[in-house]
Amino acid sequence: MSLVSLVKFEEKNMTLQEAIEKSLNLIHFQFNRKVQKIAIKPNMCYYWDYSTGETTNPKFVSALIDAIRNLAPPKVEISVVESDASAMKCRYAFKMLGYEKMAKEKRVKLVNLTNDKAEKIKVSIKNETHQFFLPKTIAEANLLIDVPKIKYMSGPKITCALKNIYGCNPDPKKYNYHKWLDEAIVSLNKIMRPGLCIIDGIIAKGIRTLKLGLIMASKDPVAIDAAASEIAGINPNSIKYLELAYKEKIGDIKFILKGEPLDYFKKLFPTKNTKYRTRKFLSTIYTHFFTRDF
Repeated sequence: MSLVSLVKFEEKNMTLQEAIEKSLNLIHFQFNRKVQKIAIKPNMCYYWDYSTGETTNPKFVSALIDAIRNLAPPKVEISVVESDASAMKCRYAFKMLGYEKMAKEKRVKLVNLTNDKAEKIKVSIKNETHQFFLPKTIAEANLLIDVPKIKYMSGPKITCALKNIYGCNPDPKKYNYHKWLDEAIVSLNKIMRPGLCIIDGIIAKGIRTLKLGLIMASKDPVAIDAAASEIAGINPNSIKYLELAYKEKIGDIKFILKGEPLDYFKKLFPTKNTKYRTRKFLSTIYTHFFTRDF
């Protein structure tokens, strides 16, 4: 079983950098002394500000960069990466979400993986072979750090660490993969496996936005997604891509918790409770029977 840390962040007690370093210490993470290049993948799925809980806060990534420079070998080269999507262009998202300013202040590179040089890579999932492009920046990195959010998503049920790596696919037409999304998510994690996952759960996005004050860390994207699923009130075994990732040996669906109790954050997380599901069911029935064109 893999270690997953849960840290309660309160500004009055510690800095964000200290909280991130605490989350790393709890899982006994140490930077390899030979590491030269690190790629950081935040969640910039659209142009939503971090205050919505939809995207990774650039201040969180900034504090992570400070932690890396404090703990990793000197002169390590850091790149913050994202790719274009069907309805989002990096050249706008980098600026609108505050990453251009952060990158300049911290002297790190911003890389649009869609414009990066890439090589074709074949990967087998469930006895089927798929082909993707591996961006040069990620291929050359000694460590890929995954910095996702915890959010509900129709279809996969939840999006977190494994789904965030899906965003490393340089193909901007990501809707082409939605018919076999579970396999695509797992394939991309096989090709671009993160060595460290750190969840920015300071602001959470469930059925509403809430200040949760959570930082999670793990070396295992499957384990951290399983723990995040439980916090969001979803059985990890019911998530298809999570089960598939476990079967493909990307990680362990079972985990050992370090730090704060999981139930503390589970009680706070704005989950899809019974009242919400009932309301949604009645809304669906109403839409089906009373708003149809006859």
